[in-house]
Amino acid sequence: MVAHVFPLTPLHNDRVDEQAFTDLIERLAASEVGSITALGSTGSYAFLTPEECDRVAGLAVEHAGSTPVFIGVGDLRTSHVLAHIDAAERAGASGVLVPPMTYQPLTDDDVFELYRTVTEHTELPVIVYDNPSTTRFTFTGDLYARIAELPGIASIKIPGVPTDPKEATEHVAAIRSMVPEHVTIGVSGDAVAATGLNAGCDAWYSVIGGTLPKPALTITRAAQEGREGEAAAESERLESLWGLFAEFGGSLRVTAAISEHLGWVQHGCLPLPIQGLAEAQRARVVQVVDELGLA
Repeated sequence: MVAHVFPLTPLHNDRVDEQAFTDLIERLAASEVGSITALGSTGSYAFLTPEECDRVAGLAVEHAGSTPVFIGVGDLRTSHVLAHIDAAERAGASGVLVPPMTYQPLTDDDVFELYRTVTEHTELPVIVYDNPSTTRFTFTGDLYARIAELPGIASIKIPGVPTDPKEATEHVAAIRSMVPEHVTIGVSGDAVAATGLNAGCDAWYSVIGGTLPKPALTITRAAQEGREGEAAAESERLESLWGLFAEFGGSLRVTAAISEHLGWVQHGCLPLPIQGLAEAQRARVVQVVDELGLA
């Protein structure tokens, strides 16, 4: 089992804060996470220009040392996705994360053709990115199965699993039965990551790990070593943090507030029009971070 982590792409004065970003990458590499994924949803890829994406990809690989770096290559047009893949290849990425971005609603055939074209275009391993809360596209099991048969598909990043352990195990087993053995299944949704790992997921695609890797590594290693109770207990200990993710509309604003509180990024590091948390909300984030000993 592996903790794949997703760092912020911090901005300052409407430009990528390259120093803050490289500091984040170096901090993650030193923590011995399994991999770093730049330009995921936490990395605000959809808000960056192609030139900014290319630059961020290069900086991530350059400063990650021996830690594998995956690059998110999402865009609305397939030709633009392929251009991002070319940039990721030039940067030396270990793989690419491909979301089915949409403005007009996409059909299953639209999405299949995206992944077919991508896998024909590159020899890099391809991670299927299923995150309906941001892409507004929902995968079916049949579509998982079709895409997973394509050469080069290495992993599927699934949304959160059911909270009930038995139901989670059945859910993961159902997906596993649909896809080839070499295609890994990675859980996302930090609040249910321990449940997903204990249920048989091969990896955790972690948001909190991109800012605070220690709790993500603690949970992942416990599950990896068969200490399922410890993995679940650590996740339960972090329940107040997961609660903030839910209350404040997702993890992005919370992780940004944590990074700003710790002085790792400038205040107001998110791309407008996304507003950071209000002062009262920030105070609650700081309180939770301090109470949990995460700083």
